Parts: sequence; C-alpha cells; structure tokens
Amino acid sequence: MTKKKKRKLTESTVSPEEKAIKVSEVFSKGDTTTKLTFFVMGLNQIKNKQWVKGLTLLILEIAFIGWLLFSGISAFSLLSSLGPNKVKRTITDASGFPQTLQPDNSVLILLWGLIACLVVVLFILLYWFNYRSNKHLYFLKREGKAIPTNREELASLLDTKLYATLMAIPLIGVLAFTVLPTVYMISMAFTNYDRLHAVAFSWTGFQAFGNVLTGDLAGTFFPVLGWTLVWAIVATATTFLGGVLLAILIESTGIKFKGFWRTIFVIVFAVPQFVTLLMMAQFLDQQGALNGILMNLHLISHPINFIGAASDPMVARITVIFVNMWIGIPVSMLVSTAIIQNLPQDQIEAARIDGANTFNIFRSITFPQILFVMTPALIQQFIGNINNFNVIYLLTGGWPMNPNYQGAGSTDLLVTWLYNLVFGQTQRYNAAAVLGILIFIVNASISLVAYRRTNAFKEG
Repeated sequence: MTKKKKRKLTESTVSPEEKAIKVSEVFSKGDTTTKLTFFVMGLNQIKNKQWVKGLTLLILEIAFIGWLLFSGISAFSLLSSLGPNKVKRTITDASGFPQTLQPDNSVLILLWGLIACLVVVLFILLYWFNYRSNKHLYFLKREGKAIPTNREELASLLDTKLYATLMAIPLIGVLAFTVLPTVYMISMAFTNYDRLHAVAFSWTGFQAFGNVLTGDLAGTFFPVLGWTLVWAIVATATTFLGGVLLAILIESTGIKFKGFWRTIFVIVFAVPQFVTLLMMAQFLDQQGALNGILMNLHLISHPINFIGAASDPMVARITVIFVNMWIGIPVSMLVSTAIIQNLPQDQIEAARIDGANTFNIFRSITFPQILFVMTPALIQQFIGNINNFNVIYLLTGGWPMNPNYQGAGSTDLLVTWLYNLVFGQTQRYNAAAVLGILIFIVNASISLVAYRRTNAFKEG
C-alpha cells in the first residue's frame, strides 16, 4: 500500500455518503459488535485492531461509570440544595453525648457539582466521538474499503490529525482555568453567598440581580456605571488624541533630536505602572510636592486636596484623567509614530501642491488613516479603561467616599466597586458576581457594536 493511499485512509474528512448514514441504519444493519459499541464504547475499534483508540474509550467509560456511582450521583444530589445543613446545631448521639454538627460547606459542594456537570458534558462529547468512529467503521465495511490499522491511526495524530494532538493540552487548560472558574463565578450570582452566609448558602434565583438593578444597590450601580462609561470615553479619547498630536509634533520638519524625545516618553511608559501611580499619589497629596511648588510660587494660598478622602469629587475625577494621560499618551504616541512614518507621501505632496495647509492635510489625510489603523486598538483600550483597576485603586482608592453609595467612592469604577464588595466589610460575593456578569455584558455589547461599525471590519 502506497503512502498516498495510507494518507487517504486516515484523513478526518467525511464523505457525503457517510454523512447521510443515520443512527438507525448503523444500529439495525451493523453487526453485533457495532451494535454493542453503542453501549460499550471501543468494542468495534478493538475488534478491528485499533487497540489504542478502543482501549482508551473503554477505560474512560469504565472510569466514568465508577465515578458516577461512587461520587457523581452524590455531587449532583447536593448541587440542587447546596447542602441540607445550613446552620451549626447540636445533636445527641446514641450514647447520649452531645455532638456539634457543622453546616455543609456550600462552596465546595457547588465546586464539585459544577465539576460533575463538566465531566458529564465531556463524557457526552466522548460518546459522540465513539459513535462517529463506530459509524466510520460501519461505512468502511459496507463499502468494502480498507480499515486503518492501529499504526496508521497513531500516525495520523502527527499528520492529518495533528491539530487535535496539539490542542489537547491547551483545551484541558482552558476548561480547568477559564471555563470552570467562569461558570463558578456566574453560579455565585444566583445564590445568597455573602458575609452572613459565608459557609452555607442557598440558591436564590435572580434575587441578587434584583438587588443590583432595582434594589438597595441600584442607587450605587447606575451612578458608578455612568462614571465608568464617562471615564472610559474620556480616558481613551485623551490618550489617543494626545498621542497622535505628540507623534505629529515630534515627526514635524525642523524638530531636532527626534530619537531623544521619543526615548523620554518611552521611559515614562517603561516604568512599571504601579510605581508611577504610587509616586503620583505622593506627588498629589496635600503635603506633596505639587502643593508645595504651587504655594511657593504663590499661585495658591492653601493646599489643594486632589485625591484625598475629603477632596471634591469633580477634582478627584479630573485628576485621575490627567494622570491616566501621563501614563497612556506614550503608548498612543509610539503607535501613531509608526503609522505616520508609513503614510503615502505622494498624497501629502499632492495635497500641498493643491494648496492644502498643514491642518487640512492632518484633517483629511493623516488623521483618517491613523484612525483607520488604530480603531481596533482604540476599542481594546476602551474596554481596558472600563476595567482599569490599577489607576483608580492605586491613585485614589475610590476616594472621596460618597455617603449615597454602598461600598463605593466617587472615583470608583465598576471593577473597583466589585473589589470592595468582595474584600470590604459587607463581603457580598453574590452581588460581586452579578457585577462581573454585567461588566462582561457591557464590554461585549460595546465591543461588538463598535467593531462592526469600523471601516476595518466593513472593508475586511
């Protein structure tokens, strides 16, 4: 058998004739082993000497059944109630001695229940793989074609099915460290998990969503959401425009030592953000260097409270926007510089010959092309600013506190308020989970709508 023919036998593409085969046909017209493979996975593969695939399927099915009997059923039964014992109580044993019965740990019960659900989903996918393999063997026998050997099946894992081999470990990692934690967090939003129910809690449906959207937290959620969106828009716009203008200024004819000026701003970007923010917090303090300089110059008569607990909310918000400009403009400057250096000079020269001035060239040629290239990055920056935890937490800590808010200050974003709900005195984990879901919905909606309206998407 030639290598070309072997390759055809192991290809994963399915012919239209094989796709047309129904489950009923495989079960009714297949031989005894084919029928039994519907119930005992891997039998047909073992019969046709595909040992590795068949034994793997069989062992995994036995392991699943054993896990289901000894652990899975218990995990599913507890998942519905998250544990029957909600409070600590004292009972008397058969000898008449009192014993303290601790409440059930709902955190672990929920975790193991979700893992059980994930295991069942994976087993269903495994069973579907077993069925497709079984149907493929039935098809090859019906058509009188050669069945791939065990060696050819293994060889295909490094050839035509290399994608499956390479994706196995990353897929397991995604399921364990992304999918499971995300589903776990979402599940918390439908419970009463908080400081008062830190060990044993129950399912409460959409009650936590009601508390955030229409209940006691609504008076905090909507103002904080409004400030979050304003902050994201202004922070993105200021850093983008500032970076573009700075790049144009440095690239202008007559500016000397361009590499030096770029290096100065790159150094600002290269310094770790948390170091810059902590230093700026000290610089802007009432007793900090900025107030000292302004008072020595007799520009102010008393220190300005830029970011303190007693500062004016508007002053604090403007301050964090300016500090964010200091951090974000160098990034936009670097990207804009690369775009400006690659602009078509013939268009610019033609515009100058036609009498266009510098402003008209910037408005009609330079800026539209920079915006076209950077729009996807701007959307990413906008979403990043919605979740910009560092600037707010390290600079102001959410101050000044707002007496009308619950656990949030006037400069808090949704993400920092979420942090306060988890690690603050209230420890409202369910409300924090709701916020996480709502933040995702806001981010996903804005990203989808904005990206679909960009020229990059329309022309792509």
